[in-house]
Amino acid sequence: MTTTADLPVVVIGAGPAGLAAAAHLVERGIEPLVLEAGPAAASAVRDWSHVRLFSTWGEVTDPAAEKLLAPTGWTKPDAAAYPSGGDWAEQYLQPLADALGERVRLGATVTGVSRTGRDRVVDADREAQPFVVHFATADGGEERVFARAVIDASGTWTTPSPAGAGGLPALGEKTASERITYRVPDLEDPAVRARYAGKRTAVIGSGASAFTALATLADLAKDEPGTHALWILRRGISGSTFGGGTADQLPARGALGLAAKAAVDNGHADAVTGFRTEAIERDTDGRLILVGEDGRRLDPVDEVIVLTGFRPDLSFLSEIRLGLDERLQAPTELAPLIDPNQHSCGTVYPHGHRELSHPDSGIYLVGMKSYGRAPTFLAMTGYEQVRSVTAAIAGDIESADRVELALPETGVCGGAGLFDDPAADQADGEGCCTAPAPALVQIGVGASLPVATTEESSSSGGCCGA
Repeated sequence: MTTTADLPVVVIGAGPAGLAAAAHLVERGIEPLVLEAGPAAASAVRDWSHVRLFSTWGEVTDPAAEKLLAPTGWTKPDAAAYPSGGDWAEQYLQPLADALGERVRLGATVTGVSRTGRDRVVDADREAQPFVVHFATADGGEERVFARAVIDASGTWTTPSPAGAGGLPALGEKTASERITYRVPDLEDPAVRARYAGKRTAVIGSGASAFTALATLADLAKDEPGTHALWILRRGISGSTFGGGTADQLPARGALGLAAKAAVDNGHADAVTGFRTEAIERDTDGRLILVGEDGRRLDPVDEVIVLTGFRPDLSFLSEIRLGLDERLQAPTELAPLIDPNQHSCGTVYPHGHRELSHPDSGIYLVGMKSYGRAPTFLAMTGYEQVRSVTAAIAGDIESADRVELALPETGVCGGAGLFDDPAADQADGEGCCTAPAPALVQIGVGASLPVATTEESSSSGGCCGA
């Protein structure tokens, strides 16, 4: 007779956190089944293969995964080198998926998770029922599998946040979709390069992705006259606008902000501050006009790159009893630890299975998805999460509770919630952002903007960042 303990643990998503979870389960003698919607492992990572990580190889591989890979002859890349997304996928994530073999099923899109025979309303005998996971196959079929536990590591890549400042798409955003992207463009691709060369492009966002887009457009402008960026910020320019700079304990992440600052200083980009997009209209030539909540209308642009973050897809979990924070859509116990209104990355406390638990026991959201709408998630966070969660599933509570996580301090860890607060914009304390009145700011060559100091990017302040 099959018991719940004989069933596999279903892992949703064959990305960094999902594959690491599978490796930890194998190490503990528990059979995983990884369901990946894409045609290959790490499909989401492959979508940004041209982008270089700001973490080194030493920070983006998981110990249990390395043990699983060792017998295959895999050699860990130089721990001090910085991989691109493509490097990460091809040199680590794909070999890890290969080592897991048939435990990874591709082209399997999860459409629903529930307790067997119990919708979310039913209490009777609920905890004794195994989970049932429904998924669609690449050929259009439908299947289901039963599981002793479910680890949702599906990430947030497929659900980017819109340009609209209120969290909803701006009016006209959907109809202008052919001129809008929600990803950092790969300007090494000739077709993509032609799309932006000699064009005026709006970049909406204030995090690492926006920095990367501004820097790459600035490089394009050096070779293609007429290429120019318009950087749209919902807050003002301050010393922390460009992140932690040289004070960032992840140097490559700090360098992104400095590259964005150079794009502005050298005249390749203009910054529009205090602008919250309400509508996207077209001029007579089909170009796009961004309209702000305050009625301002910006000069037309040819393209828009929206990099305002991501949000979790919770639709296939509607029959599961989840405990989620009403603001961040992160697990209730985790939310206060990662709230960008209160914390920078360096002040995120260690967390594991207890903070990731839900009213329905045995289901965990891990990796990017566990952070809900909170920004700036690091791979090392996900690896520690899955180590703790898999230990709890195995019944090793002592190990599960022994959570150790030290995150680098940074000035690139804030979120829109704090900075959209006018009171916070006018804060006068040390290490806080001071926003000028909304204005178009053109900063030419030689103009002086302060690079974030140690205090401004310090975890002790916790109120500045991108």
